[in-house]
Amino acid sequence: MQELGYDDDVDFDLREEVEDAIGGELLTEEDHDVVESVLLWWRDGDGDLVDGLVDALTSLQEGGIVWLLTPKSGRDGYVPPMEIQEAAPTAGLHVTKTEGVSRDWAASRLVARRKN
Repeated sequence: MQELGYDDDVDFDLREEVEDAIGGELLTEEDHDVVESVLLWWRDGDGDLVDGLVDALTSLQEGGIVWLLTPKSGRDGYVPPMEIQEAAPTAGLHVTKTEGVSRDWAASRLVARRKN
């Protein structure tokens, strides 16, 4: 699993739980291995969300998952759900579910849209 958007405001307990679940360390932005999933920390003010999602696809294998982590409502850097719903299809992704994963962060599960 590759981690993008790491900063000092990430949930370190959540990161540790993810690393325990995958049995190793998260790959960084400098790693270029093909991965099954990407953990993308994103805040309002980080730039264009579509661009961030497209960048997350660079190392993602076909059928992989992007876990978009955004601050919850009322937290600094909050990203409205409508912004995610609008950006995902433009990047070729589809939001399958969103849920709170920690006190301050929510996760949206995004997968590639099926091609007809």
